[in-house]
Amino acid sequence: MRLKTRRLSVVVIALLGVLAWVLINPQSYDTIFTPVENTGAEELTFNSSLLATEVLEKLEVKGRAPKTGYARTEFYDGWPIIDGCSLRQRILKRELGDTAILDGCDVIAGEFDEPYIGEHRILKNKSDVAKIQIDHVVALSDAWQKGAQYKDYETRNAIATDPLNLLAVDGAANEQKSDGDAATWLPKNKKFRCQYVARQVSVKYKYGLWVTEAEKQAILKILTNCPNEPAIGV
Repeated sequence: MRLKTRRLSVVVIALLGVLAWVLINPQSYDTIFTPVENTGAEELTFNSSLLATEVLEKLEVKGRAPKTGYARTEFYDGWPIIDGCSLRQRILKRELGDTAILDGCDVIAGEFDEPYIGEHRILKNKSDVAKIQIDHVVALSDAWQKGAQYKDYETRNAIATDPLNLLAVDGAANEQKSDGDAATWLPKNKKFRCQYVARQVSVKYKYGLWVTEAEKQAILKILTNCPNEPAIGV
């Protein structure tokens, strides 16, 4: 009985120690969005050694499901607030890095290499920043038609708010993309296409979504030029 009591005491002390560490070291933004579950056959971590071509081969190939019932609110209702700041502002800050000028949570100026057009953008004021949109690399409508409609709201919400699936991009380019997949739209910036499709297959693998045959062939064509392109984390 004494031995059991001692063991229980050790466990309690250890748990209290872990709790104390968590309170002293609150989660960072990156930790908040670390995936807790992967729906694919293998774990895909932020430091994955898997190649994009390997991940692509793990995706199921099927036709599009009907778009019936699709609405953005099936995924999320606006950008979530993380530690007092909206996810949009956090993604902007991630892309602009040390150049970002902040007014509280809001990014009001900065500069970055816009990935879809391939231009270096200098954002001088709020008006310039407003022209930058946050794109879902795997468009929500595309996700809906390729498996997301059969998943629970929590999973769909994760697809919509996972930084892995979010990029700050030129607004006009994002609107041109609309809900296209790799078979119907690719970034004008050819140097970014390998990373773009690698991110798409990473998102689809992570959340158990599928690709169409045309989409798979389009992605394979891009990856032929970069066979060692890794699966992408954040």
